[in-house]
Amino acid sequence: MSEENDHGRPSREEVVSVSQLNRLAREALESRFPLLWVGGEVSNLRRPASGHLYFALKDAGAQVDCVMFRGRAQLTPFRLEDGMRVEARALVTLYEARGGFQLNVEALRHAGIGALFEAFARLRERLQREGLFDAQRKRPLPRFPARVGIVTSLQAAALRDILAAFRRRAPRLPLMIFPALVQGEGAAAAIADAIGVAGSRGDCDLLIVARGGGSIEDLWAFNEEVVARAIAACPVPVISGVGHESDTTIADLAADCRAATPTAAAELASAGFFEARGELQRLAAALHSAMRRLLQARMQRLDLLSRGLVRPGERLSRLRAETAHLASRLAAALRRRAGERAAALQKLQSRLRLGRPDLRHPRLELDGLAARLRAALAAGFASRAQRLESLTASLGHLDPQAVLRRGFSLVRAPDGTIVRSSAQLAEGDVVRLSFGSGSAESRIVGLAHEEN
Repeated sequence: MSEENDHGRPSREEVVSVSQLNRLAREALESRFPLLWVGGEVSNLRRPASGHLYFALKDAGAQVDCVMFRGRAQLTPFRLEDGMRVEARALVTLYEARGGFQLNVEALRHAGIGALFEAFARLRERLQREGLFDAQRKRPLPRFPARVGIVTSLQAAALRDILAAFRRRAPRLPLMIFPALVQGEGAAAAIADAIGVAGSRGDCDLLIVARGGGSIEDLWAFNEEVVARAIAACPVPVISGVGHESDTTIADLAADCRAATPTAAAELASAGFFEARGELQRLAAALHSAMRRLLQARMQRLDLLSRGLVRPGERLSRLRAETAHLASRLAAALRRRAGERAAALQKLQSRLRLGRPDLRHPRLELDGLAARLRAALAAGFASRAQRLESLTASLGHLDPQAVLRRGFSLVRAPDGTIVRSSAQLAEGDVVRLSFGSGSAESRIVGLAHEEN
């Protein structure tokens, strides 16, 4: 294997293989020539089963081999034939396996379209400087338009696509068609007039300007300034649905909203109704599910409540049976409890008999003590009686009344004191005399004092 220098090229002394040489040549060509447009006449066109296209582009002085792979060939808006004058957007390269110089074609257009693209670019730049394409002037689309206007040809397939989309997504939405030429001489003016009529009538609150796909020449009416200005001056929002997704026109830039296809334009216009229908379907499904869950819950609740709704006789029978069952359980429990208590009582009686003391000897001793106590009490009572009699006799001897009853008297002075001496009295004093029975008052008429 040969070595390359820092720039990826072999040195002069190195020997390279053919494969290396072709690879280096391909890389040099692809880095030197970016994608470019090449014009010429198609010749020697071949269509193998793989779907790729092989042909040559030639002019009066030379030709170059071209290959267009199937994925790109399928996007070509026309059928390529020998003798056509075309312009190819291609990458200059080299087929390494054969060492053949060739062009890898990315896109094809009819010859002369380059001038149209230049005109397109100039008009777009000028209108953009005016602010015709500014995002600030774009108006929002009404979510639920009352009526939609359509500017297109009555014979166009785009109209059928639009109507089919509305029937599918918003079948009750009123539509108004404003016919216009969409291709050829006078088409731009016709489109602009139809847009002006639709805007001036005030019957629509949303307008669709549409045409099916085609070449740039077919779509050129939508690149005219008069159409762009008519769209900008329209008092209602405008959706542009011109050509295919890869096509971009001045009308698309001037419109309030661009749709990739006419069908997509109808879908945008009916999006609110379609979303609302979907939302209604979702809400209906949610409501159906909620009602089903509610009914199921209510049915379960009803079943649960119905278990308690029994006939009175049946309920009484159940209560009787339950009462009888409880009574039998109570009787059994009482019997079991009584048996347990009886067994416990017998056990306690046995323990009592075993621990009971012998009271016969203490009883005899107690009887003896009781006899002795009775005798002692009798002797004590007799002694106390004799003592009482003696004290009573002594007290009788000391009783003043007894002395008075023997003939003595008790003298009291006027102040109530007992007179023990005549010195306590004076003549004329009234004294009181107490006898063994009764009393009397006496006046002192004379006193006799005796010394002890």
